[in-house]
Amino acid sequence: MDIARTFKHLFFADWMVRRAFPKATQEAIAQAVHVAEQAYAGEIRFAIEGGLGGMALLKGQTPRARAIEVFSQLRIWDTEHNNGVLVYVLLADQAVEIVADRGIHARVGVHSWNAICQQMQRAFSQADFHGGAIRGVEALRLALCAHFPKQAQGVDELPNAPAMLD
Repeated sequence: MDIARTFKHLFFADWMVRRAFPKATQEAIAQAVHVAEQAYAGEIRFAIEGGLGGMALLKGQTPRARAIEVFSQLRIWDTEHNNGVLVYVLLADQAVEIVADRGIHARVGVHSWNAICQQMQRAFSQADFHGGAIRGVEALRLALCAHFPKQAQGVDELPNAPAMLD
């Protein structure tokens, strides 16, 4: 167990999350997700978490493992065409993870996801949470449009607003 990481997570306060992602930024993310989903055949969900809880820290849960857990908890896998993508931000670790349904992941690939995550992490490390999130969703839109262009108007199956996790 990493003591420094544990303290960072346990003392990451809600106000720190609200400062990084205020209501205006959350609304801008929701709008960017809406625009992105108009261009490709799929669903994007953005989730933000300040820090992990005690059991997750005791087990040494990684940001990637938590992102996969959140993908399931938010039922992103449950879209009609299995076309869901999660952008997960874990502020205490300054980590960004992208988890996608298998069909999307196989065609877009880990290198594209990593590039988008790194772009967002660079912006976040400079406290540009608003710009980093919006540019990340735009990069995601471009990557997805290349492989999954919109064929017809579909139903918006997942909320566009970011999920603010406790």
